[in-house]
Amino acid sequence: MINLSWLLKLNYFRELTFYMYTPFLANTTKYPFGIEIDKAEGTFIYDKNGKKYFDLIAGIAVSNFGHQHPHIIKAIKKQIDKHLHVMVFGEYSQEIQNKLAIEFSKLLPENLNCLYVVNSGTEANEAALKLAKRATKRSRIVAFKGAYHGSTHGSLSVSGNEEKKSAFRPLLPEVFHLPFNDLDSLDFIDKRVAGVIIEPIQGDAGVRIPSKEFLDKLRKICNENCNLLIMDEIQSGMGRTGKLFAFEHFKVIPDILTVGKAFGGGMPIGGLVTSQKLMSLFNNNPTLGHITTFGGHPLSCAGALASIEVLLKEKLLDDVEEKGQLFEKLLNHPSIVEIRRIGLFFAIEMKDKETVQKVVEGCKEYGVLSFWFLSCPESFRIAPPLNISFSEIRQSSKIIRNVMDSL
Repeated sequence: MINLSWLLKLNYFRELTFYMYTPFLANTTKYPFGIEIDKAEGTFIYDKNGKKYFDLIAGIAVSNFGHQHPHIIKAIKKQIDKHLHVMVFGEYSQEIQNKLAIEFSKLLPENLNCLYVVNSGTEANEAALKLAKRATKRSRIVAFKGAYHGSTHGSLSVSGNEEKKSAFRPLLPEVFHLPFNDLDSLDFIDKRVAGVIIEPIQGDAGVRIPSKEFLDKLRKICNENCNLLIMDEIQSGMGRTGKLFAFEHFKVIPDILTVGKAFGGGMPIGGLVTSQKLMSLFNNNPTLGHITTFGGHPLSCAGALASIEVLLKEKLLDDVEEKGQLFEKLLNHPSIVEIRRIGLFFAIEMKDKETVQKVVEGCKEYGVLSFWFLSCPESFRIAPPLNISFSEIRQSSKIIRNVMDSL
């Protein structure tokens, strides 16, 4: 049994974490997670005191290939010796951008053959919304309750957590939120709608997996009404679910795909992928319909290209499901209300958010990093690097179970 009496002093410890942060650097919360990072390697993060943590959140589904993967680091260092930023995206021909676009297109359906590289997943979603309006000459956008698409003005408008939105209203007009995975609600979509944006697996809502029937009907309605279907795979992409992209599980192909997070192998990047015909609308009426200074940064593109190479060469998709099943089996515990999972993308639901807080803080104390969901506080997330070993799964699961035993 693990002694969790230290939790009685939780607020005291949280106050102490404040002093790890300079007041000259912004914080996003009054009580940050409070680990002073020294280094990271593979599945592990190390703090300034040398303490070692199993990283079971991978920077919120970013480090899918582990920390400091040697092939990714080598590629980034090689690009450093050539050049860094030279011009806004699209004006100069840069070899690393071209290579990334070519190799990425080989992995995608035929209609997703043109990549616009931006700075983040959120920016990719912003550009996707603009493109939908530009292409259809319509103004309405449909999104879904529980969705998370980012926190900039447009992406926040299509996100579904009202608590996070209310302080910043008014947001974009003519955005309509439908219940997720509700077949009847899709009948709202008509010819006034420019685009429908959806996460094929809702992440921040606590790993919500829709039925194939739901996505099939959504695709059919979008086809009938000429609405552009935008799939946000920023969290679920790059192998997280056991497929390169989650839409492959459902055999429903979007008109526009947005990527980010793990796409860069640890480097900041986002991507908007669609057909060459649709993407060409950004270069006329007006010219520079979407422009980004640092989008397609050479180092980020080098990291992204190397990530694709790692994913394929090491065949990381092959055992994602087996690893997910092992985690699920080992985490079975009477205090768990429900486990929602696809691949290595988990939401572990407990009886309430207070219990989740105790589990997350307890795991951190004993060397395992998990995290909560913004829009599903009664669940905590597990989304480790895809190359986590079976031995590491067993070790980290044992710690989580021991923490739960001590609640």
